[in-house]
Amino acid sequence: MARRKNRPIVAVVGRPNVGKSTFFNAMAGDMIAIVKDTPGITRDRIYADVEWIGYEFTLIDTGGIEPDSSDVILSQMRAQAQIAIDTADVIIFMTDVKQGLVDDDMRVADMIRKSRKPVVLTVNKVDSFERDMVDVYEFHNLGIGEPYAISSANKLGFGELLDAVIEHFPESAREEVEDDAIRVAIVGKPNVGKSSILNKLAGEERAIVSDIAGTTRDAIDSRVVHDGKEYLFIDTAGLRRRNKVKEELEKYMILRTVAAVERTDIVLLIIDAVEGITEQDAKIAGIAHDRGKAIIIVVNKWDAIEKTDKSTRVYEADVRRVLSFMSYAHVTFVSALTGQRLPKLYETIDAVNENHSMRVATGVLNEIMTQAVAMKQPPSDKGRRLKLFYVTQVSVRPPTFVIFVNDKELMHFSYTRYIENQIRETFGFIGTPIRIIIRERKDDNKN
Repeated sequence: MARRKNRPIVAVVGRPNVGKSTFFNAMAGDMIAIVKDTPGITRDRIYADVEWIGYEFTLIDTGGIEPDSSDVILSQMRAQAQIAIDTADVIIFMTDVKQGLVDDDMRVADMIRKSRKPVVLTVNKVDSFERDMVDVYEFHNLGIGEPYAISSANKLGFGELLDAVIEHFPESAREEVEDDAIRVAIVGKPNVGKSSILNKLAGEERAIVSDIAGTTRDAIDSRVVHDGKEYLFIDTAGLRRRNKVKEELEKYMILRTVAAVERTDIVLLIIDAVEGITEQDAKIAGIAHDRGKAIIIVVNKWDAIEKTDKSTRVYEADVRRVLSFMSYAHVTFVSALTGQRLPKLYETIDAVNENHSMRVATGVLNEIMTQAVAMKQPPSDKGRRLKLFYVTQVSVRPPTFVIFVNDKELMHFSYTRYIENQIRETFGFIGTPIRIIIRERKDDNKN
């Protein structure tokens, strides 16, 4: 079984206007979050995958915490921050040296302390370490530990802060852990039947090894043995539809899905057959796609649909239209209520898992590529034609291939997709994305 590392979750929390978004943008390397000198401007959580000295983790930017505010938006932001705290492995508690230690910092510290999560205290806006360090030491009074001085605007002090953060990462992030269980995340909006499907899959087998509360992930992990194989099912909190009250929390619900998907090999996206596929479903699918996970689209409540001989085909076409970016996804129709087709879901999981970890010999790959080039001539530009030298597979989960060419600029997206389609036609790879990396190699036969 492939060895894996879990990507930890790091949440940046604090009062409004202490510089959380500026820090997040500096770490993410892009101006992703809105930065404005007005409390409450960052009204949603934004997450980004970042790396520090070989450690990959997901960084969460949060709206500021106003502990005693009765304002509707600020109270929603406080709820967002609480979700981030509950989900995180490590919390960066950010304060502001220019405003100094204020009562709200104490209240936020109490809120964080209740989580019993590792906390790294940082004091932002320290433009001069010599001048401001006396004021930084005042934050020892929070009783959370040593304050790390940084300047997000000038990108100063990040190294010591991040070194302290990764010290708190769980062992699964530090060491490669081998687990023979096939990991499956069950995701989707509320009330689509995620828990019912899990209960059917686990309960009918009467072989649940353990039910473990996912204390840092807001999910329930269930180990199930079926036909001698072990599966780890991760049941997530559902994503809610937008309305005026829930809108500010909606994007935070995605964080729970991100955390669950990060730990898995395969994602079961549960769709309500009656409601049909929605924008939220596409958003969840995109999380799995971006992270290279295998995916099975499970249309539940199929028993509630009035059907004709074309119903399945028409419905699947609609699903594939909305999820056009992942044409490889496997689509299946089930009923958690009646148990229709649920026993076969294990067979589908096994098949998709094999595709996700499939390796293809280099010789066979190059035969396919040679035939593909013969059928469709590579593109050219200004008299220079693209040459494909050879292709090799470099990793699995997802299957990843490197194609060596004479000029990367000539390898148009459409031709890359053509080569991918030729590989898929030969080997299937149903249910799993394929990644293709283009690299240049010196053309020794160049005239």
